[in-house]
Amino acid sequence: MEKAIKRYFPIFVIPTFAAFIIGFVAPFIMGLWLSFCEFTTVTDAKFVGISNYIKAFADAMFRHAFVYTSLFTIVSLVIVNVIAFAIALALTQKLKGTNIFRTVFFMPNLIGGIVLGYIWQLIFSAILSKYNMALALNEWLGFAGLVILVAWQQIGYMMIIYIAGLQAIPMDVIEAAQIDGANAWQRLFSVTIPMMMPSITICTFLSLTGNFKLFDQNLALTKGEPSHLSEMLALNIYDTFYGRTGWEGVGQAKAVVFFAIVVAIGLLQLRITRSREVQQ
Repeated sequence: MEKAIKRYFPIFVIPTFAAFIIGFVAPFIMGLWLSFCEFTTVTDAKFVGISNYIKAFADAMFRHAFVYTSLFTIVSLVIVNVIAFAIALALTQKLKGTNIFRTVFFMPNLIGGIVLGYIWQLIFSAILSKYNMALALNEWLGFAGLVILVAWQQIGYMMIIYIAGLQAIPMDVIEAAQIDGANAWQRLFSVTIPMMMPSITICTFLSLTGNFKLFDQNLALTKGEPSHLSEMLALNIYDTFYGRTGWEGVGQAKAVVFFAIVVAIGLLQLRITRSREVQQ
């Protein structure tokens, strides 16, 4: 069997590898090149050096979008993971109907971002209209709306990962701590959470990178209103590339900077949380 696999594995690997090169590597390299060019299509690109990056960093709305996105990511990261972990703790107790609750909490994650954004836009508009307010008139109302939307969508998904982590903790460790006299809070912070660090690493990484790259929900819920003040980084790049004539190269430069930021944040977070993992 091993000889057959070694002989025929190129037949199975080459199509996937070719698709990866064509669909990811080649466009990524072309995108890097275009970030140093002025262009309207890929066939008329003209090299202009780092001027696109200078314009990108000089764009006040791009800097505002970075701060806005960073704050949103931090707030949503904490809210989503704390609530998801609390629900996971509750649903791993000996309670009736836990499977039903798990299914109900997970269902919002199955709804697409655009659809979810428009649904919550209708909900918020109906509530805020009673107080003569609107998401399009205040960027912080939009901020709160995005946090609520993302929390409602992601909590169930993170809950499933935390439940899997809780169920993987050896019960003899918990029982030993209980016999030693540790109360519920001591068992939680000194035993359960340290043993849960692999799950926390995964959930933190997914929340951090996913929320930093948020686009669909931002587009559907606020569209960056008012005056691009509720615009997150992904939407700002989209509007720069497609909404500002002659700024295609700047939009591409912003996309490269965006990629570098997400990679750096993701790697830093993985390093910090993995260093706190303990062997079971």
